[in-house]
Amino acid sequence: MKQARLASLASETVAATQRRLPREILELARAVPVHLQARPDADLLAEGLEPDLLGLFTGSSYGAEASGGDPMPPQIHLFTANIWDYAERDEAAFRSEVRLTYLHELGHYLGWDEDQIAERGLD
Repeated sequence: MKQARLASLASETVAATQRRLPREILELARAVPVHLQARPDADLLAEGLEPDLLGLFTGSSYGAEASGGDPMPPQIHLFTANIWDYAERDEAAFRSEVRLTYLHELGHYLGWDEDQIAERGLD
């Protein structure tokens, strides 16, 4: 499937996922930009990230921005070609994995560690 179609499906899925969030989280979620890329770029790979990465949260988590420790604004990256491959080129599985990956990365923005994310079924 072409990247433009994957990006469109992913964007629709993120929007639908956000509409189902509790109101107090929805406001926070909408403040974090979601970037849709086919795969991690060369800079991310140079940092040691895996080429088959599905998603990534970068920047400061909610509440930590004021500390000034991370100059990058919070952002969520979804790697649509990787998610498509992981979903074995099945559209329903792709949408499901986009939803799960988005919620996982949103959890990082909310300050949840991997254990807290797993406790919520977002791993």
